[in-house]
Amino acid sequence: MASFNKVILMGNLTRDPQLKYLPSQTAVTEFGLACNRKFKTQTGEQKEEVTFIDCTAFGRTGEVINQYFTKGKPIFIEGRLKYDTWEDKQGGGKRHKITVVVESFEFIGGRDGGGGGPGGGTGHDSDAGHGGGGGGADYDQRPQRQAPSRPAPARSAPRPAAAAEPPFSEDQQFKDDDIPF
Repeated sequence: MASFNKVILMGNLTRDPQLKYLPSQTAVTEFGLACNRKFKTQTGEQKEEVTFIDCTAFGRTGEVINQYFTKGKPIFIEGRLKYDTWEDKQGGGKRHKITVVVESFEFIGGRDGGGGGPGGGTGHDSDAGHGGGGGGADYDQRPQRQAPSRPAPARSAPRPAAAAEPPFSEDQQFKDDDIPF
């Protein structure tokens, strides 16, 4: 049976990102994300609910998020859900937590409006990995599929002006052989 695990979220950071390094020197950045939902009740009353999500980013993606984002800044992320379970050392019971593992992100807003960076950059991390359980366990490093990115705008020398074509005149006649379909 096929499965699919993809999360797309946009919201504001609830706390400053926390950068750590694994023994393998892989960067791990953890941060919280708040996503708001506004809706009307059946009585017509406006309500808002907030969902708080724990997120983890690995490798260069985590380092860039730690560098450019602070509490309150907006971010757009794509990733996958991860379910961690562990034994509680104090209470002895089983604990669990669902987090979003960030595979790519985008800055939202301009330099003043949030996002911290040049207003439209994208962070991708193709060598990030995540496995194992939570609670400080070692993570194995598995390659991740790099999300497709938008082509960067051309920044080469200006193109020479093309020769001007004569405008289409209404008295031009086309034959059936001229039409390619």
